[in-house]
Amino acid sequence: MNELFDKKFGADFLNGVPLCPGIYRYLGALGEVLYVGKAKNLRRRLSNYRLATRKKRHRKMRTLVRVATRLEIEPVATEQEALLLEGELIRSLRPPYNVDGAYEFLYPSIGVGSWDKHVLLCATTQPERYDELPLSFYGCFRSRPRVVNAFEALTELLSLLGHREKTSRLPSAPRLRGSRLVGFRQVPAAVQELIPSFFAGDDGRLPGVLARLLLAHPRARRNAADVQEHLKTLLHFFETDAARLRNALDVLGRPVEHVPRQERDALFIRAGFALQA
Repeated sequence: MNELFDKKFGADFLNGVPLCPGIYRYLGALGEVLYVGKAKNLRRRLSNYRLATRKKRHRKMRTLVRVATRLEIEPVATEQEALLLEGELIRSLRPPYNVDGAYEFLYPSIGVGSWDKHVLLCATTQPERYDELPLSFYGCFRSRPRVVNAFEALTELLSLLGHREKTSRLPSAPRLRGSRLVGFRQVPAAVQELIPSFFAGDDGRLPGVLARLLLAHPRARRNAADVQEHLKTLLHFFETDAARLRNALDVLGRPVEHVPRQERDALFIRAGFALQA
C-alpha cells in the first residue's frame, strides 16, 4: 500500500504534513469529496493509510487510497476544532465513504402533550412539521432504533393502563413517512406527570411507576414477560439516550431544551471536551 500511496500523492507528501490536529479529505477524479476524516496528529494519522495492511480492519483505508486521486489536509488549532469541522463537512457534503454523522436528518425526536383529555405522543424526525399541535419535543436522539423501540414499548404499556384513541379522533396532523402520532385516554395522573421528565432525561422513575400500576391489571399479568421486556426497553432508552443528552446539556450550562438535529453531534463533542478541561 505504501507504493500506491506514494505514487498517487507523492513520495514526499507526508513530510509536508504537520504534526498537529486537522481534517483531511480524499477526493475523486472529478474533485468530489469521497471521505472526510479528522486527526489529533495529521501526519501520524495519514501514515496509517500509507502503511495499511491486508487486515480486515484496514479495508476502508486501502479502498480510499485506491479510489482517490487527491488528498487534501486542513490543519486547525485544536482537536475539538477538528472534530467540529469534520462533522460540519460530513453533514454538508455527505461523502459516500462517511457514515457516522452524515445522516443527522434521520435523528428522531419524541413529542409529548395533551389534547382534550388525551395524552399525545409523537415520534418523528421532523418535529417542525408538528408545530400546530400541543406538543413539547425532546431530543433529538441519535439512535432511531432505540427511540422507535422505546416509543413502541411505552405505547404498548399505556394501552394496558388506558384507552388508545382511534387515529381519526386525534387532532389533524401531517402524515409523514416514519412518523407516528398516538393518543390515549384515562392515563393515570402519576404517569402523565412523569412522561415529559422521562424523555427530558430528568427523572427515570416512569418504568417503576408503570410496573406498580400494571400489577393491578389482569391482562398485564397474563403478558408479564412482554411487559417486563417493555419496561427494560424504556429503562435502557432513559440511561443510554435521554439521561446522556440531559447530562451533555448540564455540562455546557444549557437549559433542558429540544436540540435541533444539526446541533446534536456538536453538542456532545463540546460537552466531552468540557469534561476533560
